Amino acid sequence: MAIQPDVRPHALYPVPDVGGPVETGRPVKQPPFAAPDIGEPVEADQPVTGREAVLTQLFATHYTSLLRLAVLLGADDAEDIVAEAFCQLHRRWNRLRTADAALPYLRSVVCNLTRMRLRHLQVVRKHADQSNDLEHSAESVALLRDDQKALIDALQQLSVRQREALVLRYWLGLRESDIATAMGISCGAVKAHTSRGMATLTKILQERR
Repeated sequence: MAIQPDVRPHALYPVPDVGGPVETGRPVKQPPFAAPDIGEPVEADQPVTGREAVLTQLFATHYTSLLRLAVLLGADDAEDIVAEAFCQLHRRWNRLRTADAALPYLRSVVCNLTRMRLRHLQVVRKHADQSNDLEHSAESVALLRDDQKALIDALQQLSVRQREALVLRYWLGLRESDIATAMGISCGAVKAHTSRGMATLTKILQERR
């Protein structure tokens, strides 16, 4: 199905300006997924103070965009998910291949934790016979304008992978290879999920006009 340029999601509903780039902490159990760019440490002797300084800079620069990522992916506890991502990065810092791998690692963890959280909620709600509506925290809702609630609702009607591909592509502006790393899939799969997700999202938004 051909996609019209004027129905791209970021054209219909621009991402809110919350300052800074489109990017606090309870310990959690290690999730059962492999993180990207992890291998033998190359800077294992890096002083803790140096590590803390880099992590502090990452948090100051990218916290907002990571929070927005979790919100757009449908997380109802976006702050907790981002905090958990930073906790995991802190614990596994010396296993990063390079310091440049830190941000892709954080994105990947946010995607995986959100996916796991949504699957857990689906099971809980199925057994509890509860509504599928997500209750977002006050801080998460503050990132979104009223006219973007329709977009969030539309995104939640997509498959998890399609939603991830569109959010990473059109709201974070990542390259195909970076999206593949964050989602843990091939570039070809990214193209497929993006194309199908855009077609479905376009149809949903047009029907709501």
